[in-house]
Amino acid sequence: MEGEHIVNYETWVESVPRSITGDSLWKAEAYRLALFVADLGWHDVSKLSQDKRTRGLADQLYRAVGSIGANVSEGYSRGTGRDRARFYEYALGSARETRGWYYNGRHVLGENVAEHRIGFLTQIIRLLLIMVSDQRGSSLREDSPTYQVHAETLGSEYPPSADELTPLLQTAHLP
Repeated sequence: MEGEHIVNYETWVESVPRSITGDSLWKAEAYRLALFVADLGWHDVSKLSQDKRTRGLADQLYRAVGSIGANVSEGYSRGTGRDRARFYEYALGSARETRGWYYNGRHVLGENVAEHRIGFLTQIIRLLLIMVSDQRGSSLREDSPTYQVHAETLGSEYPPSADELTPLLQTAHLP
């Protein structure tokens, strides 16, 4: 599509300062993906803010998308599994909230952007479900949830496979 911008995850990673990538927290995939989606969210919020009907949505989206990485980093820094799990659950809630805001903003953002972000957030949610379970030593209230964006992912189990995540990392459309 003419005029459409696309961001690539690998290129984005190269732009992240060493002070962030050198921290052991960077090893947590959910954290890296949360920072990436927050950067994408900056562009999305800018677009949503231009339409007076979605200014409030833009504010909610910006808060929710930023909260994912913030809670992963805070949880990662906690001393016990129970404390870590609590913050990972907050991140999980923020990821689900963010996904809902993207769905609500699809009319302004466009289907390519909304579909990408919803799929991307679904992958983050899958990772966070595993992180919470690992820290709690038990499963959440959800047994083997199936998150689907397209018919071809029916029956997809978490953790996300590279086949599902790779295309989302290579072509992140900007509004």
